[in-house]
Amino acid sequence: MRRISRITVAGAATASLALALSACGSTSTSGSSDSKGDKGLAIAYDVGGKGDQSFNDAAYAGLEQAQKEFGYETADVEPTEGETDADKEQRLVSLAKQGYNPVIGVGYAYAAAVKGAAEKFPKTTFGIVDDATINTKNVADLVFSEEQASYLAGVAAAKSTKSNVVGFVGGVDIPLIHKFQAGFAQGVKDTNPKVKVLSQYLTQTAEEGGFSSPDKGKTAAEGQIEKKADVVYAAAGLSGQGVIEAAAAKKVWAIGVDSDQYKQEALAKHKDFILTSAMKDVAKAVYNLAKSVEDGKPETGIVRGDLKTGEVGLSDSNPKFADDAELQEAIKTAKEKIISGEIKVKSS
Repeated sequence: MRRISRITVAGAATASLALALSACGSTSTSGSSDSKGDKGLAIAYDVGGKGDQSFNDAAYAGLEQAQKEFGYETADVEPTEGETDADKEQRLVSLAKQGYNPVIGVGYAYAAAVKGAAEKFPKTTFGIVDDATINTKNVADLVFSEEQASYLAGVAAAKSTKSNVVGFVGGVDIPLIHKFQAGFAQGVKDTNPKVKVLSQYLTQTAEEGGFSSPDKGKTAAEGQIEKKADVVYAAAGLSGQGVIEAAAAKKVWAIGVDSDQYKQEALAKHKDFILTSAMKDVAKAVYNLAKSVEDGKPETGIVRGDLKTGEVGLSDSNPKFADDAELQEAIKTAKEKIISGEIKVKSS
């Protein structure tokens, strides 16, 4: 386990850190270090960056937990608009060169960058969230069975709708988000075949803003609500805030994603209309990778979180959701059947 001095590096060292990362997006650090090997976890954010109230913020929560427990220096780096794979790789290389370990790319878009950086720094552990395509011995692929949590969200939607119409808004039309849509639609249909599911993707690529445009999410949700949807589930990163805003304005249910969006300060004025959130514990995955490095036994290969491990599931912060006995029983039954294998949830 690493032990660090609490002496603050001043002057040139601080300037070097700022300069090294200024070309790779903005960065915040915490803690202090007096040698390269003392530095700990670093994360590089996906589209939307810190403050998305969803995916990236969950990763940051894992970083905060690691920093607090291990008392080492951490770093978190923002993306830049229009960046290339080479830009992402340089960001990760810069962090590894400074001595951060592990270094995590938050999001599938970092696949090429993580692979390239990991090959350059074989003694550093790298992680990537939501990608399972990297076959490098010092990389942990942190992936989740999002379709399972989405199935439970579908059960909740089907039990809560009064109009028999529900909606799904996906940020970008890619296989990862197809998992959310497929699980949700299956959960709805298995619960009540009479319920219609309206589905829409905001963009074809992330570069078009599908994960970072609340206005796009709001417009899509408004369109579904006009078509009688009274429960709308968003898997769209920062764009999901617009979906929740639209649902609250029309006094229908929204279902959040990735984090417990009922509890998030930025969405507090809308929380009474957030039925639940289909969560995946990115924070736990990020923290666990940091802990494995700290313990000298780094995780590598595919590390999957699912209903059985407790790393995906539904939040129950909204009392109207938590206190609905019939709804809770339906969700419990579905969860048990998924874990036992009786229900096979589709991922596409």
